[in-house]
Amino acid sequence: MKKTNFIRLVTIYTILVLLLPTFSFANGLNLNGLGSRAMSMGGAYVGLANDYSAVYWNPAGLTQIQGTSISIFAIDVIPMATYKYSPYGVDAATINNNYFSGATGIFFDAGFIPNLKIGLYGAVPSGLGAKWDDVELRAFSGGAGTVYKWMSKIGVFHFGPALAYQVNDKLSVGATVNISYGMMDMDRPVDMLSGMAPGNDGIVDTQYDESSDGMGFGFTFGVLYKASDKVSMGVTMKTKNTVAFSGTANNPTFGLMGASTKSDFDRDITWPIWIAGGVAVNPIPKLTLTADAQWTQWSATQDVLITEYEDAAWKGAMEPVGAHKMNLQWEDRVQIRFGAEYLISELIALRAGYYNDPAPAPDETTNILMPSITNNVITFGIGFAKGPLGLDVSFEYQFGTEREINPFPSAPNLPQNMPGMHGMDTIIPTLALTYNL
Repeated sequence: MKKTNFIRLVTIYTILVLLLPTFSFANGLNLNGLGSRAMSMGGAYVGLANDYSAVYWNPAGLTQIQGTSISIFAIDVIPMATYKYSPYGVDAATINNNYFSGATGIFFDAGFIPNLKIGLYGAVPSGLGAKWDDVELRAFSGGAGTVYKWMSKIGVFHFGPALAYQVNDKLSVGATVNISYGMMDMDRPVDMLSGMAPGNDGIVDTQYDESSDGMGFGFTFGVLYKASDKVSMGVTMKTKNTVAFSGTANNPTFGLMGASTKSDFDRDITWPIWIAGGVAVNPIPKLTLTADAQWTQWSATQDVLITEYEDAAWKGAMEPVGAHKMNLQWEDRVQIRFGAEYLISELIALRAGYYNDPAPAPDETTNILMPSITNNVITFGIGFAKGPLGLDVSFEYQFGTEREINPFPSAPNLPQNMPGMHGMDTIIPTLALTYNL
């Protein structure tokens, strides 16, 4: 590859990585991966992983990229959540919006070491949250004239280097460094007696809001084994990735007590260990079938979120009643995924997939600001390739299973869930471009 072409590719990549955080949050879900080809095959990609999205699914698969390649991936997430609670006459929905994010990467042969592929990537692999129609939730503040805001968003942007080495004709290994930049914002009314969900004791609520960001890092390791020309298998592990958030919170009620209405705070949030295994087979020419099992260890990393407020008055008011804690108690979950691709010509590929995504949150801690819905998901897409250029398009529909939550008061005046009927469907179109030199 000419030096000028390489410099041009690195420049384009750098610009894209700098732009990605501006599209960094997806509302109301965990994205569960990246890449149009992978997502159109239901995310069953650990045993195949033969394009740029291998940095997420299985970095060992990067050895299958020929020459130098640069890719751009864009995703639009359109959530549609609902919440009903008949004792208060609440029938609410999220405000439907388009939430954009994406990924980019550049990969090339090391040259100085045979069979070594190196690269750089930037991606938004996950997000969670919701933005609700505030008027429809007015009943939780006793129908008062003030309309309180209900909004949360948490997202993480990963970037870093990737390495993959082809040990022999059958075996490849790979790893990525996941340097993380996280963002978290929240607006919600609070009950000053409990500090948690409003409306449980008839006390007029007040508006609480916060904004924070932070850094962290972790790793992804992968192995890919090609048993034959028709069968390949892969395993992947993502380590814990703890992001240390720092930010500022605002609660006007503290001003009535002669204290500051604002306090800086710190909060650690850990993205959990993820272990996955998959297989890809070619039972007949032009057809590829894939299947994955992907396990997330939510239980070890999403137990209780603790906020350390710096202001002494805030600490004195909130810590004795546990209002600085958000109990999640999330449980380990396994996703089962299936995918298929059929080449109808040298230029066009058709793809489809399915996966089941069980909710990690138990009934005791489910609420509308940290949505947790079991999804049955169908996916499909199409790919075009001509010369050095590849174009992939996918569409994903997440059918959320409506979930009825009953009251589970974990302690006096400290409810940990929001009873009622929770539901959410999500539409996710994506687009990816790849250019190979």
